[in-house]
Amino acid sequence: MSVVIVGGHDRMECRYKEICKRYGFKCKVFTQYPADFKNKIGRPDVMIIFTQTVAHKMVNIASEQAKKANVTVKHIHSSSACALCDILSECAGMVG
Repeated sequence: MSVVIVGGHDRMECRYKEICKRYGFKCKVFTQYPADFKNKIGRPDVMIIFTQTVAHKMVNIASEQAKKANVTVKHIHSSSACALCDILSECAGMVG
């Protein structure tokens, strides 16, 4: 299963990837707005948006792409490791 994380803290990017790997998810993390963001998102199974630490432009593009691809979007206010673990546990329960 694949996950795209939009937002969060730059210093936590490696930690987010480690957590996703521990739950058996492949992931992409976008803490900053990259060039050609729309095409880099891909078609994940779940998109997680850390709402407190993300630019509105990124949220709008990510939401638009998720809607086009019929991707589940989870909004989390906190960008902590615990919040990510909670949402990944929920997503893992949806699959298995």
